Amino acid sequence: MPFDLDIGHTSRAGRASVNEDFVALQLPTGDGAHGMLAAVADGVSAGGWGREAAQTTVTSLVRDYGCTPATWEPTVAIDRILGAQNAWLAGINRRRQPAYGLTTLTALVLRGQSYTLAHVGDTRAYLLRQGRLEQLTEDHVMGGRDFSHRLSRAVGLEDRLAVDYRQGEVLAGDVFILLSDGVHGRLSARRLARLAAQQPPVAAQALADALADAAWRDGSQDNLTALVICVRQVEAATLDDVTRRALQLPALPLLKPGAAIDGLSIEELVADSGIYRVYRARDEASGQLYALKALHAQRAHDRHERAALAHEAWVAGHLQTGPAAPHLVKLHAPRVGEPSAHYLLYEWVEGHTLEQALARREVASVEQVLAMGRQAARVLGFLHRQGVVHRDVKPANLHQGRDGVLRLLDLGVALTGREPEAVRALHAGTASYVNPEQWDDPPVPADARSDLFALGVTLYRLLSGGRLPYGEVIPYQRGRYWRDPIAPSRHNPQVPIWLDAIVLKAVSRRVDDRFETAEELLLALERGAARPLPPPGQTPLAARDPALGWKAALAASVVLNVLLVYWMLFLPR
Repeated sequence: MPFDLDIGHTSRAGRASVNEDFVALQLPTGDGAHGMLAAVADGVSAGGWGREAAQTTVTSLVRDYGCTPATWEPTVAIDRILGAQNAWLAGINRRRQPAYGLTTLTALVLRGQSYTLAHVGDTRAYLLRQGRLEQLTEDHVMGGRDFSHRLSRAVGLEDRLAVDYRQGEVLAGDVFILLSDGVHGRLSARRLARLAAQQPPVAAQALADALADAAWRDGSQDNLTALVICVRQVEAATLDDVTRRALQLPALPLLKPGAAIDGLSIEELVADSGIYRVYRARDEASGQLYALKALHAQRAHDRHERAALAHEAWVAGHLQTGPAAPHLVKLHAPRVGEPSAHYLLYEWVEGHTLEQALARREVASVEQVLAMGRQAARVLGFLHRQGVVHRDVKPANLHQGRDGVLRLLDLGVALTGREPEAVRALHAGTASYVNPEQWDDPPVPADARSDLFALGVTLYRLLSGGRLPYGEVIPYQRGRYWRDPIAPSRHNPQVPIWLDAIVLKAVSRRVDDRFETAEELLLALERGAARPLPPPGQTPLAARDPALGWKAALAASVVLNVLLVYWMLFLPR
């Protein structure tokens, strides 16, 4: 859902001989990841270089902002661009003395459901929300009546530029007003609000013209620039929006059965991993059940952990549609408009995880395991096509519902390219399900094939009565992977030979021998005995044990030394 904006602007010389103000706007382009950027600058000059300073500063910002990585925060992107522009302009001013060109700047970025404001100088930004006008910027001018129009900060004034930043939430109906001092210097905040109120509903161009006209009538001697942006509809929430809200909400304490929160009644604590707690909660109005997920109290004040949970919410929200959506637990909005604490609310699905079934020694038939494997391969294929790597596929994160649908749980450590740095750097996953190359030095980063290896280990456990192909692996225990796993049929005679080949290919020690995509694994499971895969070959002894040469040399040395000792002690000389 893109922005729906009504934009109006005017920039006039007024009673001044030259218009040194400059205004520009960059609407969302492409996928809209950068949002909308608007900027107003007021040039300050000696020798006539003020307009050039304002124009080059605004145009470089508008032109270059869309070329920055979409993963950058707007504050980072603007700071990089303005830092370079300021260094260039300050260098020119040093060489042109006594002639120089400086400029003020107020820039606004609307992205997702947030705004970012960058400000230097005495141009201003106002926010009109529900009839209340708020000034969002502070003028950078020297104190005292005699110096009230002398700038203490401007682009090009000094070698280093200090920019004020402000961020907040954007709501439908908000009106942002950016003004040069030729307008706001003559119009009080009360009069600005009154002029805006005379345009019901606010018409952006009419309001921009009305502000400039009012300043002219009040005798303004400066240039007259006004930019008005009326937000009719906001974008869908971005990851930055979700993270910002998560950091603002209070932590959720340990809840006991019977506790109430946001119209929900807590019935039971169903899981506690030491990082997250999951409760079964019931809507007091409708009686519907939910799974409420919150950070453990010991982790709740860690900004990185909060950002990771916000990232999980963002990922889950973006995967709600698509062919594999039924195999993911649906994320629900809070039952009230604004939650009172930081938590996620998922649908409650009756059933059990595959880990719970293994713990109860419930033996699944080969047909049931095949059905689970096909469903898991489909949902992983969907995730991988969306650029998402789960990184923690295991029986505890696969839920078999009473409706017969297998669901993939816990996107808390998933990789999307937009995850927090702390999540990206985490060596995620359960050790026995992590592919061997992730234990190398340096480790190979997790990718889609890591999920397929973990799914292969899961299928192996389901078919072999809970056994692991390489035994229980301790983190960084690379030595566990020097032997070939035993075929599942050796543990369970019901497993056909063609299924042995599929599972052993999925958990192969060598990455080149495994399935490359989830679709390839799914195709092998669907074809079954009709088009079986060739059985995997035995790994040569030298490959299974790289130290074999050293061991042989040691054995030969021991034998030689034993013979030498025997000769010295017992044979005649």
